[in-house]
Amino acid sequence: MYNNDETIFYPQDEMNTFLLPVTLGCSYNQCAFCSMYKDSKYGEVPFTEIETQLINGELYTDRVFLTGADPMAIGFAKMEQLLELIQKYLPYCACVASYAAIKSIAKYSVEELSILHDKGLRLLYIGFETGRNDILKVLHKGHTVETAIKQAKKLNEAKLQFNSIIMYGIAGEGESEANGIATAQMINQFTTQKVITMSLIVFVDTELNKMVEKGKFVPAGRGERLLEIKTLLEHLKPQKAMLFDTTHPTNIIRIKGFLPQDKNRLIAQVENSF
Repeated sequence: MYNNDETIFYPQDEMNTFLLPVTLGCSYNQCAFCSMYKDSKYGEVPFTEIETQLINGELYTDRVFLTGADPMAIGFAKMEQLLELIQKYLPYCACVASYAAIKSIAKYSVEELSILHDKGLRLLYIGFETGRNDILKVLHKGHTVETAIKQAKKLNEAKLQFNSIIMYGIAGEGESEANGIATAQMINQFTTQKVITMSLIVFVDTELNKMVEKGKFVPAGRGERLLEIKTLLEHLKPQKAMLFDTTHPTNIIRIKGFLPQDKNRLIAQVENSF
């Protein structure tokens, strides 16, 4: 049995989902704002252990979430084998979901992503964070806006749905409105099932915290962050119906609705929170 005491992180939408460990730590682990895997060494859970967990799983499980910072980092061949194992032991599973990084998706072709979709991979949670290259560079995110758009369009072509995670306040004081516009412009370039927002938290023992202590980064205040959410909503023009969700625990306001039909209601709710 493969023993591991690492904290397991998963989206709140997957709270009642069967969790299947695939990777440990983070294969990149350089984002200046993230503290989740700083003390963890990257590794892949052996397939023997994965199979053991699947054998002991509930036969009628209809949804599986692959845990780890970025299970897509294991590559196409292993991911295909993993999905086949899930199909074998959990035949009623209709959706396999996972976190995924832009840099990992870039290693897959449209054809490979389409094959994985057909084998059960139906939803990815992707940290786009912001639509500004200068902020991505400062925070060592590991991808550019152009690359993010290219990979998102690739997923659209492969018909593999994904949720876009963005972080308001990430641009710092005085930059929230501009960041909201840029992020909306990025998202408008592709089709995403949902936009999940998170409010930047400066965690201790991160590079971002050191930047704050040295005065190189000044976090945006509450008013600016609300302005960024409002600006983002005003400039989002989804090609298809898209859920906008700020119910993650980090958020300073909890609103949820579909764009474009609920846009005015959502904006009004933000305005009432100033």
